[in-house]
Amino acid sequence: MSKPKALLILHGKQALNEQVRSAVQSKREQGWALAVRVTWEGGDARRLVDEALAAGYTRLIAGGGDGTLRDVAEAMAQAKTDASLVLMPLGTANDFARAAGVPLEPERALDLLEVPARAIDLGEVGGQIFLNMATGGFGSQVTANTSEDLKKVLGGAAYLFTGLSRFSELHAAYGELQGPDFHWRGELLALGIGNGRQAGGGHVLCPGAMADDGLLDISILPAPQEVVGTLRDLMTDGWGLDNLFVRARLPWVEIKVAEGLYINLDGEPIKGDDLRFSALPRALKVHLPAGSPLLVNHPG
Repeated sequence: MSKPKALLILHGKQALNEQVRSAVQSKREQGWALAVRVTWEGGDARRLVDEALAAGYTRLIAGGGDGTLRDVAEAMAQAKTDASLVLMPLGTANDFARAAGVPLEPERALDLLEVPARAIDLGEVGGQIFLNMATGGFGSQVTANTSEDLKKVLGGAAYLFTGLSRFSELHAAYGELQGPDFHWRGELLALGIGNGRQAGGGHVLCPGAMADDGLLDISILPAPQEVVGTLRDLMTDGWGLDNLFVRARLPWVEIKVAEGLYINLDGEPIKGDDLRFSALPRALKVHLPAGSPLLVNHPG
């Protein structure tokens, strides 16, 4: 009987990660034919996904940070494949993986190869696909401007440190959002359009988001003066003033006006006006833990 096979698409920075190497070897000793391909530059993830699918792989593994996981998920979704994805979170934030209950240890993450895959939703805007969340506002700008060196030293706390150090730059953005039976406009400090629940290194923006309900969770933090005056407390206690958020759950939402609104997808900045965000129901099969908090109907 032939060995089950899978292919790991690994971010180049992780090529010498001994935990990853040990996990791969362990899986091979368990009888898996596990191949590894390493990314070097932009576009490699898409090329490697296409090559893997052409070679007949039905299980792919994305090893890296949120950006790598997004790149592989996007390439697989756009290929409209029945192949399934395992997440090996190796970044600083690992926001989607943490919310989904995916183990952060490489060997335990690879154990998910044995767990049945579940079809989950993805988000889409302007032809780009995101696995976790689109974020906007000051927090999004902080995420985009947090240095890689600071992430190495401080981990997820780097986002908080950068935000506090740039406190004097704080300004509210103006946005107008519209969706089915939903319309909101005004000044805001933060915006989350979530398939997952958290962004920016653990800030929970969309606490009720589910990855398989066919909807996007919209969370808006308005910017009345009293909120601006307490932003330092908001950042230090993990966006704790939850009752201030305006929330909705929609199949799509349009940002009609965005003045000074910095937006990114899973940590990658995007530009554009009149952006339309849509949920793509059941767009990708992913191996998530049994009982994952992001699944509406837990298996078993």
